Amino acid sequence: MRKLTLLALSFCCFTLLHAQVAQEYQLPPKEILDLVDIKPTPSVRINAKAEYIVFLERNAFKSLEELSAEEVRLAGLRINPRNNGSSRTTFFNGLSLQDFRTGKNISVSGLPSNPRLSGFDFSPDEKYFSFLNTTITGIELWVLELATGKCTKLTEGNLNGALGSTYHWRSDSKSLLVRMIPADRKSSTGAKPLPSGPTVQTADGTKAPVRTFQDLIKNKYDEDLFDYYAQSEIFNVDLLGNKSQVMPKAIYLSISESPDGNYYLVSTLQKPYSYIVQYDRFPRNYDVYDKSGKFLKTFYSKPLIENIPKGFDACETGKRDISWRADEAATLYWVEAQDGGDPAKEVAQRDHMYQLRAPFESAPVFVMGTKNRFSYVLWGRADYAIVYDEFWKTRNQKTYVINPSKENRDPKILWDRSSEDAYTDPGSFHTSKNKMGTYTLHFAKDGKTLFLDGEGCAPEGNRPFFDAFDITTGKTKRLWRADGINTYEQIMRIIDPEKRLLLTMIESPTVNPNFYLRIAGTKAAPRAITQFPHPYKSFMGVSKQRLKYKRKDGVELTGTLYLPAGYDKAKDGALPVVMWAYPVEYKDASQAGQVRESPHRFVQLFYGSPVYWAARGYAVLDDADFPIIGEGKAEPNDNFIPQLVANAEAAINTLAEMGVGDRKRVAVGGHSYGAFMTANLMAHCDLFAAGIARSGAYNRTLTPFGFQSEERTFWDAKSVYMEMSPFYHAEKINEPLLLIHGDADNNPGTFTLQSERLFAAIKGLGGTARLVLLPYESHGYAARENILHMLWEQDQWLEKYVKGKK
Repeated sequence: MRKLTLLALSFCCFTLLHAQVAQEYQLPPKEILDLVDIKPTPSVRINAKAEYIVFLERNAFKSLEELSAEEVRLAGLRINPRNNGSSRTTFFNGLSLQDFRTGKNISVSGLPSNPRLSGFDFSPDEKYFSFLNTTITGIELWVLELATGKCTKLTEGNLNGALGSTYHWRSDSKSLLVRMIPADRKSSTGAKPLPSGPTVQTADGTKAPVRTFQDLIKNKYDEDLFDYYAQSEIFNVDLLGNKSQVMPKAIYLSISESPDGNYYLVSTLQKPYSYIVQYDRFPRNYDVYDKSGKFLKTFYSKPLIENIPKGFDACETGKRDISWRADEAATLYWVEAQDGGDPAKEVAQRDHMYQLRAPFESAPVFVMGTKNRFSYVLWGRADYAIVYDEFWKTRNQKTYVINPSKENRDPKILWDRSSEDAYTDPGSFHTSKNKMGTYTLHFAKDGKTLFLDGEGCAPEGNRPFFDAFDITTGKTKRLWRADGINTYEQIMRIIDPEKRLLLTMIESPTVNPNFYLRIAGTKAAPRAITQFPHPYKSFMGVSKQRLKYKRKDGVELTGTLYLPAGYDKAKDGALPVVMWAYPVEYKDASQAGQVRESPHRFVQLFYGSPVYWAARGYAVLDDADFPIIGEGKAEPNDNFIPQLVANAEAAINTLAEMGVGDRKRVAVGGHSYGAFMTANLMAHCDLFAAGIARSGAYNRTLTPFGFQSEERTFWDAKSVYMEMSPFYHAEKINEPLLLIHGDADNNPGTFTLQSERLFAAIKGLGGTARLVLLPYESHGYAARENILHMLWEQDQWLEKYVKGKK
């Protein structure tokens, strides 16, 4: 009897400590609802020749019913078992067409009923626009003939979208290679069998540091299930819907055609699978096929990747980044690590690049070596290419000019700079389609000039630019730069660099972004291509101001301040404040404070934004700079907490000194790493009245092989991991903390358990907190019901603990 009584008492204590709230879905107040629950501006696709514009429409959110559909979680994938596609795809439900040159609408006919569209692409000849339509039971392939607006269905709903891409245009634009569910696949995998024994993993002494991935394969049954959903057959499908099989059943990761159209490089997954990494690290074969689909040879067999050395600059050994040279008919290139993939080793060159021409029977040819880890290459012509490398540890980035027709033992370095230094970014080289239909560096007719465009970051804010680059001298000439006085104008596409014809997008704080055609370097006004209206008219009175301020150690900071419509400082006084931020690591204090955004950007609202609360009477400081700096041999996280607090103090002091913010009524919030920041600030300072932390990680011992920008393992830096974990300081969280998390979070490290455990700690220690788990949501939120309720939760929290604070 005594044991039963004790058990009953224990149960009572448990229910008191973990009391649940029967909470139905709620709507946020009208000021927020009118801003968030609206139809988004259409998404735009423009073909390379700038002949046609395709407008794609979608709803702002999915429904909870859509999000709650059954899904299978395997090897890092989330699959809808009914249609064999990704269960988390965002679909478009409307499509319209316009002639770019005349601005006239082209009537679109034959669209599927109740469309759920995705997977868009233009054909190589740019006469067709292809897309997928996903039904409840399958994925179909469709094409839109751009000249007529006629839509045609090419396949039934038997495409396999489990691994993402489902089709590939052939270079002649007359047909497509399509991944289809194997014809001999049964309708179901049957009931889950009883295990014949335990699941066993072994460690053989080889180091295998991997991050905390989710949705992994766990047993033999999962392996079979993965095969079931991932296997495809490759068919050739022409524009009349005729099909013929060209490749056998396999798990296809990618299919890329050689520029001359005579070969295919095909990568397929192989066994053994892994229970600790996602499918992209499984073994794979790189096979070469001819254009008819005949297998020619296995070019490379990549092994399972579980034992990459630690560090962001680490990589696997053997061939990687295998691809076709864009400027030659059929030449494969790749890189190989010269340091065993281990960034801790000191070597003269980290990577070597090699190439091999068809028929791929001779010895590989050395192209060049990079001092840092190879990043990417832009092919130009037989004697000219641009290669980029980067090393995270030092933030160093080098740009090389090479002659790919010979060995480059000591390649010429064009630029040697810090990847953190936004002010010296020279921009990106312009590429265009060559005669084979692949993208290569665009040379002017003189053969000596290339073109660059970039963001043009500067202390006064971003001013995008368009430059000419002399390949002989290595010098640039400014052809155009946005004025940046009242607007932000970015280059969306260089249509004709020699005619200086640019497609740009122009916006201002009160004018929705729209496309314009500009002739750079002339006084002619740009011609409007689109006329998207302001979607948030009720928000137009809210003021926007870019703030610059310093923290106590002199590091320059910025943030964007929003104040309510009609706000009068003399009359209304200091307002309650919502501060939203996301920490970013730097190696150079001078670069941490650089301005990386224009003050003239349009206020783009989205479900996760804090800016809504300017319409509720708050001062909102959004995108507040929270740099974490570790110069020289010091790592940024060695002083994470003091820098967090210093960033917060500087922002609050600035708002208080301006007279717009009440320093006693300030809330801090963030999502993901911003949530981690929020919980730490709540634990380590008393600057805030309340906090809002969404989908964060709070116990770093649960992410022991690195997190965010931390390369060291827990065993390398135990004190750093524990000091940075707000879970270990939960007793000091003495202001109200709202924790929100999706109950199906698949982001590495931010398990839903992270919020559950921090909440339990705060509750058990007598603190004030609220835990809200959003059904079926992943790391980002999608369902209308969940998002509107999340906004209601945040508003209730702010009204009670910030605006209403005595």
